[in-house]
Amino acid sequence: MVDDELALFGKSVDGFLDKHAPPEAIARFREDGIVPRSFWTAAAEAGLLGLSTPERYGGMGGDFRHEVVLMDAIGKRGFEGWDVTLHNAIVAPYIEIYGSEEQKLYWLPRLASGASIGAIAMTEPGTGSDLQAVRTTARRDGNHYVVNGSKTFITNGQNADLILVVARTAAEGAKGISLIIIDTNDAEGFERGRNLDKIGRSASDTSELFFNDVRVPTANLLGHEEGRGFFQLMEALPQERLILAVQCAASIEYVLGLTIDYVKERKAFGQAVIDFQNTQFKLAEMKTEATVARVFVDRCVELHLERKLDSATASMAKYWVSDVLNKICDECLQLFGGYGFMNEYPIAQAWKDARVTRIYGGTNEIMKVLIARTL
Repeated sequence: MVDDELALFGKSVDGFLDKHAPPEAIARFREDGIVPRSFWTAAAEAGLLGLSTPERYGGMGGDFRHEVVLMDAIGKRGFEGWDVTLHNAIVAPYIEIYGSEEQKLYWLPRLASGASIGAIAMTEPGTGSDLQAVRTTARRDGNHYVVNGSKTFITNGQNADLILVVARTAAEGAKGISLIIIDTNDAEGFERGRNLDKIGRSASDTSELFFNDVRVPTANLLGHEEGRGFFQLMEALPQERLILAVQCAASIEYVLGLTIDYVKERKAFGQAVIDFQNTQFKLAEMKTEATVARVFVDRCVELHLERKLDSATASMAKYWVSDVLNKICDECLQLFGGYGFMNEYPIAQAWKDARVTRIYGGTNEIMKVLIARTL
């Protein structure tokens, strides 16, 4: 999967992160509960935004492989919370694939330059993974929609000024759902709630959003007709779930590396912890699982690049690799002993960050339902 151009790009990503996201900066982002816009601007100047957006729309003209390189670099540093992949590889593709030419020409260059930060507002209080139960409404009033409702657990929620809102434009059911682009800089009645206090991923601004009679031009409907939103979401979710699997695979390798370094240095009963057979067996098992996860994820990336990745396989990758990540985080923390329970050790942060991977992007239970439907 890696060629010379991708390797060179990987070095440029590492150089950017070395300069702008050293451990002390990441710690500051976590303390502040947000990655500042100045960091996003610097990333845009370094060519890290709009990676897979075509050059004619202001992007870098790369493909999903470039997004994977960026995800790997972030994950292997334990830099959970900079949700650039949501911005680059989820929000931007919705506009590129489904948007009108006018929407593409306006929004994609803004996303690529960092002038706008993207988010997608799906989840509502009480609905969880059930997108067909969405209650936020977009009622047509002349050449505007009037949007009412609330969303929660929205990633990039404090920073975002381009929000794709999943709203109901017609009666109950999948055919009544549409995606509406809301520019928060020109949306009277839009309010951000608090930056939510989470167990992990504390550098990620995750928010409640409120829409109170927000008037949005009908030209902001994503797609050429109402009622296509649910199908747009279903078409895009395999890539989102693959993204989560890629991130989990990188996190597994990060956590395993931390642990191997630690057990080589830590002494117990007069010898290095790695010299105990129990440690060796545990590490052998985890290294095997990490390798299987990486091979599976790489194959899914290949299938995706060939446009052959189906929803069931993407769901397998999301649920299984996130389960493996959580298992490995727990076993690695155990090898750290009491120190693993201390927040000053990065294994503790990684353990906390990992837990949500079994929940967001659709819970792992939902992933199993989707897989079972294909049997």
